[in-house]
Amino acid sequence: MERYDVIIVGAGSAGCVLAARLSENPHRKVLLLEAGPHFVGVDSFPPELRYGGILSSMAPDHPNNWAFSATLRPGVEQIVPRGKVVGGSSALNGTLFTRALPEDFNSWAAAGNDAWSFDKVLPYLRKLETDLDFHDDFHGAGGPIPVRRAKREEWSPVDHAFVRACLDAGFPEDPDMNGPKSIGVGALAVNNVNGVRMNTALTYLQPALGRPNLTVGADVFVRRIVFEGRKAAGIEAISRGQTLTMRGGEIVLSAGAVKSPHLLMLSGVGPAEQLRKFGIPVIHDSPNVGRNFTDHASISVRFKARKDVRIDPLRSSWAHTALHYTATGSDTYSDMMLLPSAIPLNTAILYGVPLLERAKMLAAIVRSMSLNKVIDQVIHGNDHSISVLMMQSQCRGEMTLTSADPAAKPLLNFNYFDNDVDLARARDGMRLAARLLDSRPYREIGARRFSPTDKELASDCALDDFLRTHVGTSIHMSGTCAMGPQAGNGAVVDQFCRVYGVEGVRVVDTSIMPQVVRRCPANTAVMIGERAADFFG
Repeated sequence: MERYDVIIVGAGSAGCVLAARLSENPHRKVLLLEAGPHFVGVDSFPPELRYGGILSSMAPDHPNNWAFSATLRPGVEQIVPRGKVVGGSSALNGTLFTRALPEDFNSWAAAGNDAWSFDKVLPYLRKLETDLDFHDDFHGAGGPIPVRRAKREEWSPVDHAFVRACLDAGFPEDPDMNGPKSIGVGALAVNNVNGVRMNTALTYLQPALGRPNLTVGADVFVRRIVFEGRKAAGIEAISRGQTLTMRGGEIVLSAGAVKSPHLLMLSGVGPAEQLRKFGIPVIHDSPNVGRNFTDHASISVRFKARKDVRIDPLRSSWAHTALHYTATGSDTYSDMMLLPSAIPLNTAILYGVPLLERAKMLAAIVRSMSLNKVIDQVIHGNDHSISVLMMQSQCRGEMTLTSADPAAKPLLNFNYFDNDVDLARARDGMRLAARLLDSRPYREIGARRFSPTDKELASDCALDDFLRTHVGTSIHMSGTCAMGPQAGNGAVVDQFCRVYGVEGVRVVDTSIMPQVVRRCPANTAVMIGERAADFFG
């Protein structure tokens, strides 16, 4: 049986990066495994994976979507998309590629993870990118991922209205959302060039495919880590209907904030009481696997506009501009975000889908929505929106097992709005978005808000009810295998990504974040792969 030095489970935003970097050492044999298919070259990707403005891969029945079940709060269920393809969620997402703030990384360091201070990670943030707009010591010039900001002539009328409304309201202009003190309104940094998602399969893995010491195994479903005592010896997987074991000196889980803790639990590393409930032998009782789940809650203020207010999803992305600001009364810098949508959800989801497939896809989408969102969809067509994103919140969720069967999906409980502080900040954000929509720049494009209503906005009680029933997720899950200096303090891994209590296992993805960053985490996920590669020596 062939033995590898490192087996990486999950070829996503961090896994492709880690495989590419580790295989630069010709004496290290690396195996990268992915449950989904491997498309090689831009033209081989289906349109919905290739173009950043098409979101039909988010539909629950799409073959490249894990489609996990989630409870956002009691009574609000949603199907959460995650990438099941080489490239992972970087092949499905909206291509927002904003950097986390220095304060995010320094807070990780202050919690005992000094290897992740801003000064320590900045070289890797620069290493991963080629910034096409800024050329200085803070931005990268020779990295795999191109980063750009849409020029004003590319903006839709919605973008122009949003930026003008924010500036008129007194918010500062932010020329570089990847800058160290980013706050205000401006163009988003994206890894979308000529409409194409520059995912990690294209940017990192493809240039490394010719290396004889790198093997990529696609359509391989990993069931569990195989332990000999407390030491990892390999993985058990299913490939082409056959169960097989692959041996490795070190096992790295880069399967994301859902599948990485799921695989740890299935392998006997997790909360002992939960493992015993499903008859899983306990290798190590690690109570916080799956806990400390953090994310960015999202609630939309929806409106109609003139019929000509559209963009072409094949030539652009679904969002060009945003506002980052500090919530009223908050002591956390830049903890809120307003994000205008430039195209209706129906266009983004169904663009390019054959007519006969549309009914099936729409039915799947409806099944994934809460009742209130379905009603909005039916009555109003779910048109334009300003999304209010809570970039830091007090709530903590949990991922739990539903079965010992690896094919059974775990359950995600987000626990949104379980505290008054988050509700107050969300109310403030919704009312801010509504005020922007009432401004002259929005009136000039015919904006007419329909949700929430004036009555719902006027009353704290009514608006709280709206928030609780209409909340959504930004799909920015993290923290389920949080890093820290001691396992007893809530940590699952140390700052070098090594799993406490066992040998030869690391987790390298957004699972290890002690707290979700105050920006979309795609950029940080790639950086985690870059940073962790140097921990292997």
